Amino acid sequence: MTEPLAPQFDFATVEREIYARWMDADLFTANAQDSVRAGGSREPFTIVIPPPNVTAVLHMGHGLNNTVQDVIVRWRRMSHDDALWVPGTDHAGIATQNVVERIIAKEGRSRFDLGREAFLERVTDFVTETGGVILEQLRAIGSSCDWSRTAYTFSPELSRAVREAFVRLHEEGLVYRGHRVIHWCPRCLTSLSDEEAEPRETHGKLYYVRYDATDGSGRSITVATTRPETIPGDVAIAVHPEDERYRDLVGTMVALPLIGISIPVIADGYVDAAFGTGALKITPAHDTNDFEVGRRHKLATPVVIDEVGAVREVADAEGRVPDALKGLDRFEAREQIAAMLRDAGALVKTDVHDNNVRHCYRCETVIEPRLSDQWFVKMETLAAPALAAVKDRTIRILPERWEGVYIHWLESIRDWNISRQLWWGHRIPVWYCDACGGEPIVSREDVSVCPKCGGAVRQDEDVLDTWFSSWLWPLSTLGWPNEQSPDFNSFYPTDMLVTAPEILFFWVARMIMAGYHFVGRAPFHTVYLTGTVRDMNHVKMSKSLGNGIDPLDVVERYGADALRYTVVAGLGLGADVMLDPTNLDQSFATGRNFVTKLWNIGRFLLMNVGNGDVMRLADIAPERLTRADEWVLDRLDAAIRESDAALGPARPAAGATWSERELTQGLRLSEYVESARRFVWNELADWYVEAAKIRVFGEGPDRDVARAVLVHVFDQALRLLHPVVPFVTEALWQRLPQRTSGQFLARAAWPTAGAPRTRASQFEIARAAVSAIRVIRAEYNVTPGKPVDAVVVGRDALSCSVLGDESALIGRLARATITASDEAPTGAAAHALLPDGSEVVVLLAGLVDLEKECARVSTDLAQLEKQLASLEQRLANESFVSRAKPEIVEAERRKLEEWTARREQLASKKRTLCGA
Repeated sequence: MTEPLAPQFDFATVEREIYARWMDADLFTANAQDSVRAGGSREPFTIVIPPPNVTAVLHMGHGLNNTVQDVIVRWRRMSHDDALWVPGTDHAGIATQNVVERIIAKEGRSRFDLGREAFLERVTDFVTETGGVILEQLRAIGSSCDWSRTAYTFSPELSRAVREAFVRLHEEGLVYRGHRVIHWCPRCLTSLSDEEAEPRETHGKLYYVRYDATDGSGRSITVATTRPETIPGDVAIAVHPEDERYRDLVGTMVALPLIGISIPVIADGYVDAAFGTGALKITPAHDTNDFEVGRRHKLATPVVIDEVGAVREVADAEGRVPDALKGLDRFEAREQIAAMLRDAGALVKTDVHDNNVRHCYRCETVIEPRLSDQWFVKMETLAAPALAAVKDRTIRILPERWEGVYIHWLESIRDWNISRQLWWGHRIPVWYCDACGGEPIVSREDVSVCPKCGGAVRQDEDVLDTWFSSWLWPLSTLGWPNEQSPDFNSFYPTDMLVTAPEILFFWVARMIMAGYHFVGRAPFHTVYLTGTVRDMNHVKMSKSLGNGIDPLDVVERYGADALRYTVVAGLGLGADVMLDPTNLDQSFATGRNFVTKLWNIGRFLLMNVGNGDVMRLADIAPERLTRADEWVLDRLDAAIRESDAALGPARPAAGATWSERELTQGLRLSEYVESARRFVWNELADWYVEAAKIRVFGEGPDRDVARAVLVHVFDQALRLLHPVVPFVTEALWQRLPQRTSGQFLARAAWPTAGAPRTRASQFEIARAAVSAIRVIRAEYNVTPGKPVDAVVVGRDALSCSVLGDESALIGRLARATITASDEAPTGAAAHALLPDGSEVVVLLAGLVDLEKECARVSTDLAQLEKQLASLEQRLANESFVSRAKPEIVEAERRKLEEWTARREQLASKKRTLCGA
């Protein structure tokens, strides 16, 4: 005899034990040989995890994103797909290096004190000790990854793919060394890509500075700038060619304020004549746009701000930086030079000015545009097929609104700066020979001597952008560049990518480019961008802001299922999830309550159907089913169909591209969860279980039918719910009768909907009668235990038959004595019309104090009449309607509709009680 279920779900113990059993049974490991691409019988379905930083710990963003992925993977695994979810971590060059630098800074040292090799040993030791913790934490929330395929962007296998990609691109002329202005982080001491230098709205000043002509004419030109500290690097003043104000100054020379160096006034179409004074200072070494202007006009590029953001004469700037500015931080220099300009009479005025200033995406330091030699990837060629893939529906992006953002970005893409002045990361596979000074050596293998002269070589000091390894993730995790590997053959292309919109450009677009460029195929057909987890003030959750929620704390307090259910139930397509970090009980009540309800339903069922033999539904003749049986089976089928529609097509039906109809279908996980919840809670528990209790508790053949139906629908409901609450469903499913030993719900078949059942709709008449009587009881304040007398009047022969046959059931569920009649009785009674036209009449004589109730309703009606008259008068007042805010007027009109409807209800009730 199996032990009965505990009164409460012990999630702390059960979740841990069940996950261990899943792992022991190897349930999450995909088999490349099972894929139809390898001659097997199962369609592959693959998701690669967005690899978290190797030193990361779980936060609610991870909790949301990985729960969504797990729901989808479990659904496809149960749907007989060869489902593979590839886990892994990212070495996270700049992020990991920053963490270790902070650690050694506490020791009073810097990475430069240690030297490159010793520092890399410290980082490697740190990653070995702490890396991958987040993957263990993902198990706590139920992630069903194929852990045997765990990948790491810095592993030898994936590092080989990185080198292959770099060398191929170089061989194709798509990787080049360029001398240009890039985004530089003075804190991290590295260059950044456009996407890593994040623009933020910043409050600043606009300085108006006068540049005097050198010809003695007394003329001058005033320039508006946000960065006066770069004036020592100015090489020209630019105006628009068609700006009449400055046409006579073009070609003349002006003096650099404070310094006296003569610089030309030039004409260039880049200048916006409407901004500021219409004249721009050109500082080619410290502004991307100025650099392009400088190239067109063959201007010098003096560098006056160094790598740590200090003002000094760095390159080609001798005699340009005043002594009072040398060595100052750029922001201190800004204040200092403004004061100097003011004293010299060259500062005309300052205005408050808000503008977008780029910040380092890792340390939030203000970016410094800096002239530097860097490695770049030409992006226009790579972007073309990635752009076409979304436009021709090979790839869909959900929600749809992100497609336009993606397309705009790719259509205006710039070359990608891929070199970083860091030590932790993939070293750029380029070597130089100082002996012969030959061409740089780009190689897939390490180079020890110069192939040209046999001399010693030195490797490029820079490392590759972390995203250069991440963009290969769907390829490299499956074996690329070995395109003949079993995993690559069976699982590439993958199917779906689930990630955050913040990395649509950092990662998603680049993966699509890599897929097309290196293997000629998109890496996935669907990009699902989740919303963001925010607090109740709509602020994104962040540990630094103190408004975060630790998912592991939630799991410890309420269980993984409660966390998963809460975030998925609140997740509209692409919508943000709102949680209150100050009140976890309230935030996760939805999930906790549902898990408790499901456990209680399971306890009741298992306690009352027993552990013995239960007939299979397939072995029961259809004519033995009651209307209630057919109804609950029909509602189950409806829930299955609704869930399938909400989850949507797993892949394009046509194979290559999405149809217009399919393009926005599916991945509405909250709708799927609601369909499953409604069936289990509202239809199975609230209706069928109550309707079937007498049959289940009774004896005879009807008991067998009720038990069979109850076990079947609960089994199917558990399957339907398993992807979102895997632990409690597995625990209950393991206890069901009919289950074969050794089976797991995690590998059970996804439910399928059957054909419509003819008598299911008939039971709706009985349900409507019960609901009507319950409403009347509540309306007339009849105590729950007090029975009532009710008469049911069928609209036609079928309704009469149903109401007569089900009168005992209706009476039991509504606590009423039911009489079937051809016509409604006279006298004091409450009437309710059912949806099919039948009628329910509850006799009030002896049930309520008619005189007292008549007086109460009359008073309520009289008060409402006065309120209505006042409201109608207010809305008839043209002055009120025209002057009040539109939303207030609309609210008053809605109130009028509601009060008018309530008046009709009270008037009807008064006629019933008072006889007039």
